Amino acid sequence: MSEQPFRSGFVSIVGRPNVGKSTLLNRILGEKIVITSDKPQTTRNRIQGIHNIPGGQIVFIDTPGIHRAKNRLNKFMVEEALASIEGVDLILFLVEGDADPAREANMIKEVLSGVNIPVILVMNKIDLVPKGELLERMQCYGETYPFKEIIPISAFTGDGVEQLVKLVHGLLPEGPCYFPDDILTDVPERFVVAEIIREKIFRLTRDEVPYSVAVVVDSFKERPDGLVAIAATINVERDSQKGIIIGKRGDMLKKIGMQARQEIELLLDTKVFLELFVRVSPEWSENSRMLKEFGYH
Repeated sequence: MSEQPFRSGFVSIVGRPNVGKSTLLNRILGEKIVITSDKPQTTRNRIQGIHNIPGGQIVFIDTPGIHRAKNRLNKFMVEEALASIEGVDLILFLVEGDADPAREANMIKEVLSGVNIPVILVMNKIDLVPKGELLERMQCYGETYPFKEIIPISAFTGDGVEQLVKLVHGLLPEGPCYFPDDILTDVPERFVVAEIIREKIFRLTRDEVPYSVAVVVDSFKERPDGLVAIAATINVERDSQKGIIIGKRGDMLKKIGMQARQEIELLLDTKVFLELFVRVSPEWSENSRMLKEFGYH
């Protein structure tokens, strides 16, 4: 009996903001490496998640949501997403299960124009859609673009995700193990720590604040006793936003710090001392130098 070939490759996860791309990647990996929130445009950078299975390694690329960009930061995010479909072996195009296929059609055609690799349409949040409607929507999408497959899932509950991973694995070419089998992502711990802090800001502050926040880890030191001391700066664009993040008597900043520290300790599996600072960096999201300094380049 011949041994099955080892299959590996790179798979880009693309779609509109807030369709569940990061939730899907975290679900597949069984660990949280990408921040999530109920607000759109939470993800800003491309992040690779490495999933090892018997006979294969799948490198999933989580991307920012594709949207009409207005400022330099948003343009960077869209460019990151569109660049991710170049040089990969497969694309997962995510849509919300209850989205109108006619509304999605133009974006699908625009984003996938000129693509000559397999594309799987992933209909997420199917728990929100009656079964009869779901089948009808799947048929409509099938007339929009020649998808390799159309797979309904719920990234939140995990329904259909295992089937999706098996399908992806079967479509990948024979190839090497690109990463050691004991790592989940290629991004450094400092990046993940900054993202965890930013997620807590997304979840805890008012709507206008998160989009004007950039987090920079200034220092990351492991002490002889094993404790990790981290200092990070939260950059905002206006004094009023600084006031909201600090809160009355510093209450909001303490809450952000406490929740972030607890999650960072789980990530690093050690005790953490986290120190947060807030700085006003006017119009950083339009400033090329600052965008580069904050990791958006």
